[in-house]
Amino acid sequence: MKKSHQKLVGRYLLWAYKTTRESFERIERKTTQLLVDEYILDYFSKHKFAVPQEFKDYIAQKRRDEKKLKSHPEYVYLKNRLAAIEAAIKHFLGAKEWGRLQALYEQEFTRRILESREH
Repeated sequence: MKKSHQKLVGRYLLWAYKTTRESFERIERKTTQLLVDEYILDYFSKHKFAVPQEFKDYIAQKRRDEKKLKSHPEYVYLKNRLAAIEAAIKHFLGAKEWGRLQALYEQEFTRRILESREH
């Protein structure tokens, strides 16, 4: 593959990875939040801290939402698309470049969180 063509392929794969992973993570984030919130609830219970009913209800609703979201066809599609894009990156650009792109993605989203002025 020509160097200029390889750069175009690389940019497309980076764009496809970024946009697909962002969409996937919008759904997946709820699972991560639930995992952490359940840990917090368990911690509160073990230490006999008062737990507001609203927090318990919030977690219960997240559990119900998670089941619906993870069985939704869009979630399944995004999960499979992400795996295919990761494989394509390794195929076209190599495992080393895949690792570099993953690190760049993580750095960028960590930076966004730290610089966020929301909440």
